[in-house]
Amino acid sequence: MNARDLRCLAFEGDAATGSLRVLDQRLLPAIERWFECRSAGAVALAIRDMAVRGAPAIGIAAAYGVAIAVQEANRRGYPSIAVREAVEDTVNKLGATRPTAVNLFWALERCRTLAAQGADEASQFLELARAMHEDDAQGNRRIGETFASRIEDGMSLLTHCNAGALATGGYGTALAPIYVAHESGRRLHVYVDETRPRLQGARLTAWELSKVGVPFTLICDGMAASLMAKGKIQLAITGADRIAASGDVANKIGTYSVAVNAAHHQVPFHVAAPASTFDLSCPDGASIAIEERNPSEVTDWAGERTCPSGARVYNPSFDVTPARLVRSIVTERGEISPVHREQIAKVLGAPMDLAQPR
Repeated sequence: MNARDLRCLAFEGDAATGSLRVLDQRLLPAIERWFECRSAGAVALAIRDMAVRGAPAIGIAAAYGVAIAVQEANRRGYPSIAVREAVEDTVNKLGATRPTAVNLFWALERCRTLAAQGADEASQFLELARAMHEDDAQGNRRIGETFASRIEDGMSLLTHCNAGALATGGYGTALAPIYVAHESGRRLHVYVDETRPRLQGARLTAWELSKVGVPFTLICDGMAASLMAKGKIQLAITGADRIAASGDVANKIGTYSVAVNAAHHQVPFHVAAPASTFDLSCPDGASIAIEERNPSEVTDWAGERTCPSGARVYNPSFDVTPARLVRSIVTERGEISPVHREQIAKVLGAPMDLAQPR
């Protein structure tokens, strides 16, 4: 299978009757099952329960969710003002599902702006959602092509969590350069962190790589440092869920450990993310809201208790890696290196006042 054939979202049908199909990532790798979201509430549930996850994919799914809400409002014959109210209500509900991934809020704000401009037809919102989806897919390819030259023949890389097709509208951010290098015939090997506690590396990244035929080895999160010490890993690359104006990166819990270990062993640590993952209104990593999830993700696995009853649990879904540990951030607009405010603003084409601390 080609990496471009992988996907996690698909809108089927027209603006009047169509629905969003989602590959249920909670069931992978054992079961590949798609389900339909015919309401904005169903989309919100899919995001909150992580049937769809990954910052870019969450944003795209939310945009389709708004289109579906407008579809229902049109079907009921709502006047324009009521349609705009339905959009605002849906934006608020979808925005409450996951607090850290900024792509979600970026996508919802674009939907809100469209409504404010007078749009009141589902076709207008569906066109916006599809444009976001296509833009992300094309951006994934540009990220892959930008960074693939860094992956030399025979190189071994480390990934953490899942930043491939299952997390985006195309074939990934952190995995995109790997796929491009693989397609070009370069020999490479990927060490895949299992990524506790939800095992997105073991369940999702390993699933993707096996589908595409990229050689990989699955490891526990705590094994990466020893492999770096033995010279087995030459490069580490991850995705991101929110990047502050300073270049501090919020990503799946455990990413900070990867970056610290990489710095100690002089292994280049890179981040791949679309421009929509940057939050220039957020001055630094300390200002990023970190989602904490249900303790059962840590205390139980496959229905079995894995610790004593009553154990206290700390379960943040993300951590923050300081910009000083990031060699570069690869975006569809170019590579940001060194990682600091001025360079971020230059590559993104953002006004400098947006990248300044507040």
